[in-house]
Amino acid sequence: MPIDLKILAVDDEMAALELFKSIVGPLGYNVVGLTDSREAAQRVMQEKFDLVALDVHMPNLNGFELTKRIRQSSANPRVPILMFTSCDDIATMREGFASGVTFYIAKPFSVVKLRGLFSAARGIMIQERRRYIRLPLGVDVKCTLGGRRFKARSLDLAQGGILLEGSGGIADGEIVEIEFSVPGETQPLKIMAKVAGKSGSQGTALEFIEPEASDRAALERFVIAQTEDKKAA
Repeated sequence: MPIDLKILAVDDEMAALELFKSIVGPLGYNVVGLTDSREAAQRVMQEKFDLVALDVHMPNLNGFELTKRIRQSSANPRVPILMFTSCDDIATMREGFASGVTFYIAKPFSVVKLRGLFSAARGIMIQERRRYIRLPLGVDVKCTLGGRRFKARSLDLAQGGILLEGSGGIADGEIVEIEFSVPGETQPLKIMAKVAGKSGSQGTALEFIEPEASDRAALERFVIAQTEDKKAA
């Protein structure tokens, strides 16, 4: 499953936005372009992106304000943020970094510099994507809640949790010990998990609680194996 990285680019100047897309798109990224920073603020609250690129001088919400909104969002609090602007003074850069900007590049865009930046940033984007990506996995899961034991079936797996088919009678907030096997691993994983809620009409989401180092490493190996980067620059 190659990783398809999605970029949100925000600039009120359509020409600059199109230039950015023409440089970054051919590198293998899915670029969503917006000219309205208010719309961008709404999108980052609901939709996960792998990087957000934004201008500093925009009407309504400027780049600093939009960056703060992104950092406060539930969907993209850790997303890498690239700020581009015609200003290249130290004060502007400091304010950008203080707001939560990760990278900074001056306009007009240099094709070589922009490509080089995305080459360097790709590893960061992939690492962040792997934190939340959910991968299909159908295995039997042994569950223990107090003195009660039951079996469930998994629907998908992430580094931070697992989705079970049905609920087995467990309720939100309860702590369950689960045991399940992961492809490629010789030993089953045994992890404490908290019921985080329902996902759709059938699934029950469990959030892992501080897995042991060996289990955490096994989860990371599974995700990495399933998300091998076929488009590495």
